[in-house]
Amino acid sequence: MTVDIKAVPRSKHTSAELAGETVVVRITAPPVDGKANDAVAVALSEILGIPKRDITIMRGQTSRNKTIEIEGFTKDEFMTRLAQANR
Repeated sequence: MTVDIKAVPRSKHTSAELAGETVVVRITAPPVDGKANDAVAVALSEILGIPKRDITIMRGQTSRNKTIEIEGFTKDEFMTRLAQANR
């Protein structure tokens, strides 16, 4: 499954939430040397309860707007787990 996200580096806390049609992932890491990309993968793996290796950034390595691929997930499962994490 692929999903478009917006990464927000240098946030005060790490979180992921749905804002309209966009998934916003807030991370504390700065956008330097791929640290923010790694933090996005770690944050999503913890929120979704899956290994980091199942998350791949397909597009947007140097952009806030990214397309990620998540192995073994459907869009419905992703949205359900995201909603559960924000309760």
